[in-house]
Amino acid sequence: MSKHGDKAYELFMSGYNCSQAVAGAFADVLGMDFETAVKLGSGFGGGMGRMREVCGTFSGIVMVMSMLYGYSDPKDNSTKTELYGRIQEIAEQFRRDNGSIICKDLLGLSKPEGTSVPDQRTSEYYKKRPCPELCRYAADILEQYIADHPVK
Repeated sequence: MSKHGDKAYELFMSGYNCSQAVAGAFADVLGMDFETAVKLGSGFGGGMGRMREVCGTFSGIVMVMSMLYGYSDPKDNSTKTELYGRIQEIAEQFRRDNGSIICKDLLGLSKPEGTSVPDQRTSEYYKKRPCPELCRYAADILEQYIADHPVK
């Protein structure tokens, strides 16, 4: 467990979606105010707009990595290639440890629920969802990645 992992878990448990929890946990590292970080992550929850595609925790990882290791010059193919490689590397670790980076797979669903309405956060919700621990896990591996790969 890490400082950012604990923060991501706490954010999810307080009502933020999975992507917001990870991005918000790293607002300090990004030099970004918390409100901007969670607003940026707001549409990625539930596997992107609750479509159960790419896990929101992994989308949060990608947002943070893009801010730290990304590029703004579209002709900077070297940095673009390096960033994509970094994302593929951490995606492989996420898959290896959790079986997938796809929300519906992680939730054990055969298909998305077919609604944009988020579930109510009840005690039953938290009992059946791996999301709080995935938020912690995503922030933990991201914190370790950043420590192992200092930003230039």
